[in-house]
Amino acid sequence: MDFFQNIIGILSEHGLAFLQASWMTISITIISLLFAMIIGIIFAGFKISSVKFLNRVSDLYIGIIRGTPLIVQIMFLYYGIANILTLNSFTAGALALSIHTGAYIAEIFRGAVQSIDRGQMEAARSLGMSYPLAMRRIIFPQALKRAIPPLGNQFIISLKDSSLVAYIAVTDLYNTALTVQGENYMPFETYFVVGLYYLIIVLIFTWFFNRLEKKLDVSKPKGAAIA
Repeated sequence: MDFFQNIIGILSEHGLAFLQASWMTISITIISLLFAMIIGIIFAGFKISSVKFLNRVSDLYIGIIRGTPLIVQIMFLYYGIANILTLNSFTAGALALSIHTGAYIAEIFRGAVQSIDRGQMEAARSLGMSYPLAMRRIIFPQALKRAIPPLGNQFIISLKDSSLVAYIAVTDLYNTALTVQGENYMPFETYFVVGLYYLIIVLIFTWFFNRLEKKLDVSKPKGAAIA
């Protein structure tokens, strides 16, 4: 009974702070994902390029990012940039998350593009399209649709990973939980509450991406884009 009373007390006293922190968590996740999409598309292009130098650049970037912990990348980037530029914690956190997530999105797009039948590119080229034009009009739209499910999963992963920006003083959900439990000395109840907030956000976005998948009908195989 005391447990539930403590939960109610935390929500009544700090509910608004957790709501504001939820918006911060969602904001930094969305912003970082948008930039990560740009990074991912660029390095996916490098990965599938016929230029070996670009292949190696992409492999190096993806290898370093996937081979080191996100918290190390955040700290390295935050304190490294601090020696050159003055960035607030939100900007530095969003940048670190963008670079980290971009490596995984690059692999998602690379796999999606390579899953498209090669015959479609050959057909497009036979109609006089240049390689970039064929990629933009024929291949990439189909690849983007196929990438929606793994991109949805990556968004959820990134949302939860964003909790690590609390260590560079971003007032997200986890940072707020650290502050609240330091005041009320009820860590179990406080982290239970913040876990509920994360769960609700994840369920909302999971529902959104499921609806998007059904609307785009990404699971149903389509015919060739070019007859």
